[in-house]
Amino acid sequence: MVIPNNLMVEDISYYLLLLLFEEAWQLKDHIIISKATIDRLPLYFRTLRLSLEEGIDIISSEELGQRLGVTPEQIRKDLASFGQFGKKGVGYYVRELIRNIGEILGLHYNWNIAVVGIGHLGSALANYQNFASLGFNLVAMFDADPEIIGKTINGVQVESIENLTAIVQERSVHIGIIAVPAVFAQEVADKLVTAGVAGIWNFAPIKINVPDKIRVVNEDLSVGLSSLSYHLARNLVKNND
Repeated sequence: MVIPNNLMVEDISYYLLLLLFEEAWQLKDHIIISKATIDRLPLYFRTLRLSLEEGIDIISSEELGQRLGVTPEQIRKDLASFGQFGKKGVGYYVRELIRNIGEILGLHYNWNIAVVGIGHLGSALANYQNFASLGFNLVAMFDADPEIIGKTINGVQVESIENLTAIVQERSVHIGIIAVPAVFAQEVADKLVTAGVAGIWNFAPIKINVPDKIRVVNEDLSVGLSSLSYHLARNLVKNND
């Protein structure tokens, strides 16, 4: 899965949810909704939320497009894939459109998440405050290190990975987040699948193999940095010519 270049860190939650449940929107009146359209929804959602915080109650497709670098025509076409929004000659009522897109994204549901691997990255993810505001509830954390097991982060106690299957099932975890070294990633993925999660957000720098019914987002941080390095290096060469 390819994450859009202009997707900010706080949007990853929305994007993960889209990947997990995008099949529900693949058909509408027998019309296929493109992957690109689905991928842009989190960007619209984020920008509308920021606009509302700025006191903007009504926004046009032109204004929204300027903020995102997307054409007004594309925005109108994307939104039309899911229904009728906005008023011609007026624009979109921001609060209403936030609610509508939030429902499309599935953010009106509550999703239970678990983090496996409570090192620096896992701890940072467990402490991420915006998850709760989007309907993602941290209900479990797991690690294999005896010195970490038993600690409490963000109100949740770290459990032994040996108890993962039972706890994931007991707490109805929908999404498992893998933040372990690559060598352990497949084993953890297998445990999560066996326990019954619907999707996995994989931060280990390795591809994991899971059944087709399981949605996966592979988030290799080194890939993003390498891509940035590539573009910076090209700019340096260009400027030196």
